[in-house]
Amino acid sequence: MSEKQNRIIPLELAGKRLDQALAQMFPEYSRSRLTQWLKKGQVSVDGEARRPRDTVTGGEAVWLEPLPEAAVTSKPEPLALEVVFEDEDLLVINKPAGLVVHPGAGNLRGTLMNGLLHHAAGLVELPRAGIVHRLDKDTSGLLLVGKTLTAHTALTRMLAEREIDRHYEAVCNGVLTAGGTVDAPIKRHPVDRLRMSVQADGKPAVTHYRVKERFAAHTHISVKLETGRTHQIRVHMAHRRHPLIGDQVYGGRLALPRGGDEALADVLRGFRRQALCATRLELAHPLNGEPLEFQIALPDDFQALLNALRRHAKSMAGDD
Repeated sequence: MSEKQNRIIPLELAGKRLDQALAQMFPEYSRSRLTQWLKKGQVSVDGEARRPRDTVTGGEAVWLEPLPEAAVTSKPEPLALEVVFEDEDLLVINKPAGLVVHPGAGNLRGTLMNGLLHHAAGLVELPRAGIVHRLDKDTSGLLLVGKTLTAHTALTRMLAEREIDRHYEAVCNGVLTAGGTVDAPIKRHPVDRLRMSVQADGKPAVTHYRVKERFAAHTHISVKLETGRTHQIRVHMAHRRHPLIGDQVYGGRLALPRGGDEALADVLRGFRRQALCATRLELAHPLNGEPLEFQIALPDDFQALLNALRRHAKSMAGDD
């Protein structure tokens, strides 16, 4: 358990709700967590229990006794994790396609969370073992983990305030003439609960994309997320009628380009995951503010897909 902390409410916070004042006084903890501790009696003001909505006058003595997180029940497992960066506060992992991030029905073992708990035992005390955002099972690439409660809270706040830039590369069906932005709200599909869909009453979702390379019937794009909804890039590109190659949920029929040989057809048929990789992260270090940038190469299967499309595009140009 963390040590009990004592602080005086500054006079400039007079008139604020207690939970708002606490969030400013203890920025290392989220407001929701502080509210939970208030309700559990882990916070006292001038020696008395108070409600989150109570107004402060300034000058009161606050005692806070943080509780450790007890939500993570997964077991540590020795998994081969590709660590891109690690210090006392932050961990950046290159997640391979096929690795589930969080345990769930049918995936209780062998997840990224199980591997993280083996890599750094202290993560058991953090929400979601410190994982700040998720990647779909079949999406590869960079994923952030906060190693301390202070770092995890800061990273979660930075993500919510759009202070972390997440860049992806993808290959979609169809030939895009130019880049653009998809600004379309997303929520759970009304019938198929495993899918997300664009709906007017969904949560705001904004995806920026630009063309990197055009092929005969496909386009290699770079994507930057402004928001982070479940399946956002996949849903938005399918909404634009340019679903990602290999997407088993939103992809529709396989697109075989005119004049493609059997080798290209085999590559396209064999690519059975969405062609999507989180290739770059840009952020300020959650504790010292140092600018950080992480970038990885595309995985082998993604690169092989691009090479096959390039060979075909070159052969078609030669025919012309």
